[in-house]
Amino acid sequence: MLMDGSIKNYVDQVASGAPTPGGGSVAALAGSLGSALTSMVGNLTIGKKAYKELDDEIKKEMEENFNELQKSIERLNHIVDEDTKAFSGVMEAFKLPKETDEEKAKRTAAIQEGYKLALEVPLRCAEECFRVLELQEIFAEYGNVNAITDVGVGALLAATGLEGALFNVTINLLSIKDTEYRNKMEEKVDQLLKDGTRLKEDLLKTVYGRLG
Repeated sequence: MLMDGSIKNYVDQVASGAPTPGGGSVAALAGSLGSALTSMVGNLTIGKKAYKELDDEIKKEMEENFNELQKSIERLNHIVDEDTKAFSGVMEAFKLPKETDEEKAKRTAAIQEGYKLALEVPLRCAEECFRVLELQEIFAEYGNVNAITDVGVGALLAATGLEGALFNVTINLLSIKDTEYRNKMEEKVDQLLKDGTRLKEDLLKTVYGRLG
């Protein structure tokens, strides 16, 4: 498992000539690190003197978001490893026999299904990173000001994880022949990217505001 090894070993594997871990796995790791940084800000905020002066509703939201971030870290850590296996179904489908028309039809159908399954993992990664961006807002506004730059870095990482994962969704969509399915997924990709970019820009505006 990649997440059980050292950081150096992971970086070395990414740098090697092996196709995995690749961009999808790295995107998930970026999202996880963005979540972790925001969690750190939560730990440096919740229960501290300035925190106790906040309204009860703000404190409640921050604590709820903090707990949700722990779940995001866990999910994204899982995807770091899961992404390396996402394309295996496509590769196996390409190995199927293709001597008869029936075999060719089964092989084509299996390849198409493989591409759909392969994009599910990066899509979940993108959606989770989007969720992280939503959860970060309360920490950007009310988190420990001495750690406000960590919220900024966390937002950048979550946004990178989102867009990076969507690259992998898009490249798999290029091979899918089901026009209705492809159009539906392309709309979802566009909306996630648009909304995610807006969230990132809003977060960074808040961070820079508190820095100034």
